[in-house]
This record gives sequence, structure tokens and C-alpha cells, in this order.
Amino acid sequence: MISNISRLLSLSTAMIVASTAIAAAEPSAELIAAAKKEGTLTTIALPHSWCGYGDVIAGFKAKYGLEVNELNPDAGSGDEIEAIKANKGNTGPQAPDVIDVGLSFGPSAKKDGLIQPYKVSTWDSIPDSAKDAEGYWYGDYYGVLSFVVNTDIVKNVPKSWDDLKKSEYANSVSLAGDPRVANQAYMAVYAAGLGAGETDADKAAQTGLNFFGEINKAGNLVPVIGKSASLAQGSTPIVIGWDYNGLAWRDSLKGNPPVEIVVPSTGVVAGVYVQAISAFAPHPNAAKLWMEYLYSDEGQLAWLKGYCHPIRFNDLAQKGLVPKELLDKLPPAENYAKAVFPTLDEQGKSKTAISKDWDSVVGANVK
Repeated sequence: MISNISRLLSLSTAMIVASTAIAAAEPSAELIAAAKKEGTLTTIALPHSWCGYGDVIAGFKAKYGLEVNELNPDAGSGDEIEAIKANKGNTGPQAPDVIDVGLSFGPSAKKDGLIQPYKVSTWDSIPDSAKDAEGYWYGDYYGVLSFVVNTDIVKNVPKSWDDLKKSEYANSVSLAGDPRVANQAYMAVYAAGLGAGETDADKAAQTGLNFFGEINKAGNLVPVIGKSASLAQGSTPIVIGWDYNGLAWRDSLKGNPPVEIVVPSTGVVAGVYVQAISAFAPHPNAAKLWMEYLYSDEGQLAWLKGYCHPIRFNDLAQKGLVPKELLDKLPPAENYAKAVFPTLDEQGKSKTAISKDWDSVVGANVK
């Protein structure tokens, strides 16, 4: 059965009100003092444009006065894990204290003894299905698959997966990756299966493949990886991808062309990233203080400003701590409340089925 955080993340839009007040929860004075004594935090794979990390890092430095040593901002999750392995006995500047990785890397890093447990003070407000019970890793933010639409070309914006079958979307629909190899793309196929009405997670991948086979046969699917440039040029006027990427594209294009990001009415699938502290962190207290900052109201809202939905979003919303100006930049909140979070097992099975059967069922060479 699909792990559905929406039961824990159900929203009432009436509860989301503008507020400038942020709860004053602070880490202990002892932790702050120990972190300041260490003086430095070493991060890895945090580009400033991703989820607003530039402002997050600046906020942490300003609040606590620590230096932040930023390693390889463009690294991937696998690179982060390798950096921990390569620096087990190294206390110098090349050893990361903390990592921000895709969901599947949390459990595997724990199994390999590469991360250490720590429960932040806001632990109870992180949904159980988005964290390790022992505190080795915990979800930090998520995005949902959405339709990123060039409204200069597409006048009637699709609202559901089923809408993508309409003849008016001929030569218009693209994926933000090759579904045979790219996580964002195969998750889109899985989401289409749920959007088509499939409730069994094991069958959603096949239903999604059939869906894309149908829109490909109808001439609606464009076998090109959708990006900001192709969206703007009109060669892929509808791109299926993570909402935070679409929202960032919208900002970068500055209305030329106008772009709308639509969270579909059904089949809303979310993808989670997770935080963890290296088991060999040279600055363990600075790492813990960093986690406290990221999971504080202030840190969570900084991610939201960067269009990544913080894992404590509903907790903040229910307390009236989400500023209206941030919400106004996002698609309607009610559709986010429908998000389902596939388990690691469900993701693995779907990936295998989609990568194996895409060519035979859909037959579009996306590149």
C-alpha cells in the first residue's frame, strides 16, 4: 500500500494565514557553545540556487557566527556518500559533516555505518513515514510532480493527467528526463498510473506505461527532455517535472514567456530528500546545530522561499506561520495535501518495471 503522508499532511487552507511571527524554539546553550568552539561546518552538494540554500547558509552563519566550508556544490547524492567514505579518518576541510541526499541514500548510509543518529528538537513534527525511527536520517523537503506550462502557447492549461490525452495537446507533452534512467521521469510515469485511477502501487507503473503509450500513439508526447529552454522556445510547451524546478524556471524566465505550474488534481506524487550527519563528522556539534537550524521554523520557511516544500509545512501552516506572500507564489495548497509518498520498495519496483518496459509499451526514445 502506498505510504501516504497526506494523512499527516492534510491541510485546511483556512488555517494558512499570513504571519511574521516565528516560534522562538532554540537549541540548548550547551550545543551552541560547543558548536561555536568547533567554529566551522563543512557541507557538500548545496548549490545556492537549489531550494534557496544560498539564503539558508547565510542565515545560519549570521545567526550563530560559524564559518561554512562548502564542498563541491554541484555534487550528487552518490558523490556525498563517497566523500564520507573517502574521509573516514580525515578531520580536515575535505571531510563533510552533513549531507543532503535522495531518500534511498538514507537507509543505505545507515546500513553501511556512514551516518550517526541525532533527533532535532522539532522531531515530533516530522511525519513518521519521512524519518528513521532512530534518528539516523530525516526528510527535509519535498517536491511534487507537476505540469509546467508555457501559457503563450497552451491557452487551456491541463488540470489532470487525463487532460493530457486531449487532441489540443498534440506535440506538446514532455518529460523532464528519460524515464528509463531518470528518477524525475520514471516517477512521473508512476504518478500517471495513480492519476489514471490505479490504487495498487505494484500496478501503478504498468498503468502509467499504458497511459504514456496512449498519449504517444495519439501524437501528444514529444520525445525530448523538457528543460527551461525548450519550454520557453515552445518545443516542449508542457513539461512534467518537480514543482520546485518549474517554479524556478518561471522566475528565471521573468514572464517571457508566461509560465503556469499546475499540481494535478489526482495522482500527486512527492519526492523527498533527507538530511543526515556523517558518522565521522569532524565538527559533530556544528552539524547538530545546523540540523536544529534547518528544522526550525526559520530554516523550514527559508526552504519554502526557495520553492521546496519543507517537511514540517503542515505543522507551520496549522500554527499560522506561513507568510501569505510565500503561499501566493505556489500552486493551490489543496492539491499538495493529496500528495502520496511512495516507499523505497515501491520506488524500486516501479523503476525496474518502467525502465524495462518503456521501449516495448511506449516506444518513444526520449533524449
